[in-house]
Amino acid sequence: MSTHASILLIDDDPDLLRLLAMRLAGAGYRVIKADSAEAALTLLAAEAPALVITDVRLPGRDGMALFAEIRSRHNALPVILLTAHGSIPDAVQAMAHGAFAYLTKPFDPKTLMDKVAQAVNLSAAAPVDGVASVSAASSEPSANEAWREGLICRSQRMAEVLAEAKLVAVSDASILIRGESGSGKELLARAIHRASPRAGKPFIAVNCGAIPEQLLESELFGHMKGSFTGATGNRQGLFQAANGGTLFLDEIGDMPLPLQVKLLRVLQERKVRQVGADQATDIDVRIMSATHRDLDVAMREGQFREDLYYRLNVVSLGLPRLAERREDIPLLATHFLLAIAEKYQKPVNGFAPDALAALVAAPWPGNVRQLHNVVEQVCALATAPLVPLTLVQRALNVSSLEALSYMEAKQRFERNYLTQLLKLTDGNVSDAARLADRNRTEFYRLLRKYQLTPALFRNDSASLPLSPESDNNKTA
Repeated sequence: MSTHASILLIDDDPDLLRLLAMRLAGAGYRVIKADSAEAALTLLAAEAPALVITDVRLPGRDGMALFAEIRSRHNALPVILLTAHGSIPDAVQAMAHGAFAYLTKPFDPKTLMDKVAQAVNLSAAAPVDGVASVSAASSEPSANEAWREGLICRSQRMAEVLAEAKLVAVSDASILIRGESGSGKELLARAIHRASPRAGKPFIAVNCGAIPEQLLESELFGHMKGSFTGATGNRQGLFQAANGGTLFLDEIGDMPLPLQVKLLRVLQERKVRQVGADQATDIDVRIMSATHRDLDVAMREGQFREDLYYRLNVVSLGLPRLAERREDIPLLATHFLLAIAEKYQKPVNGFAPDALAALVAAPWPGNVRQLHNVVEQVCALATAPLVPLTLVQRALNVSSLEALSYMEAKQRFERNYLTQLLKLTDGNVSDAARLADRNRTEFYRLLRKYQLTPALFRNDSASLPLSPESDNNKTA
């Protein structure tokens, strides 16, 4: 086996140091040796090991003090302690503060190698970036990479996405960002804007699914005084506000069809006409959009215009799910933890190794947004410098109930509500619409949105077309 992972080995016994180094090298590891805590700290300033193995009894500063120093500087770096019987209480205390393991001399070589393999595997997913640092500070982009601020990653998947993003940022092409809710679509859009020639101009974001249809047109294009009830003055729209910069249309797949037509006209003519205005005004805006929906399916079902799709999808970027970039989880979790701890002035600076392993293994249906929520929960409840496994497990159990975004939860409720109404009324659309306090036309629109067929809820299972014209008092 050849792992090439580096291990810092510290012991003042030259024979044991040489024996352990030979055993580790024979297993494929690169071994860095030190005979004192001071020498080890010097090496840590120039090396980036995946694991530290240290004797507890060392001359000068002992192994426990060395462990505390390593923990303060590199809170996710695994440390294995080698102890004599008399130092077991110290080692147990160190385990409570995040030591990966302790082994009592003389120890079984197989046990040592198993622990080493486990620690190195954990470290492979840990937030290591730069020289000998596994703290979240090293995850921040350097000065020439400041355009991707907030996009914390070290995975190959994200590196490929960011490389493409930086490449297309210099153009003016429309970009469609695909990805699940919580995966960071707006963060990527902001990063592209910062890397573009428009960086000094406004970046305006709007969630097309979060604004009622009646208000979205006015929000996007603006309105004139008196153009509708409540329009007490002229109002600039988001297109005008973003002039010279970038307009980010989040959840574009939820935009109503009538507004899709008007948006397409704006993109074709590069002009915006406010609601109630006689004249259109020129605009210079780059469009980026995002969606978690499958727009190919939406187009086939007539819910999204094909001509608008091709206008928006000049360049397509796909963000992976958090579960597809697990090597980024320790980096993100530590970054969030340190930022939240600083905000609330909590003395928390890292995760215990088993807690970090639990975060890496979790399914994360809510992606990065869910991870942030989990870290915020554990930070609020933590009472020690290192977050223990129990807090992480508790937060994961709670967050599994909260992984849906507001729009996803709303859509799930609407579909379940409509289904229950159709069951209650035996598929009678008129009765169901009456119970919902909606007219039949609007109710049919909702049924189409969620692909619900009233005929399937009737006792006679009559298969009738889903259209208002086919509805009558007898069968509706």
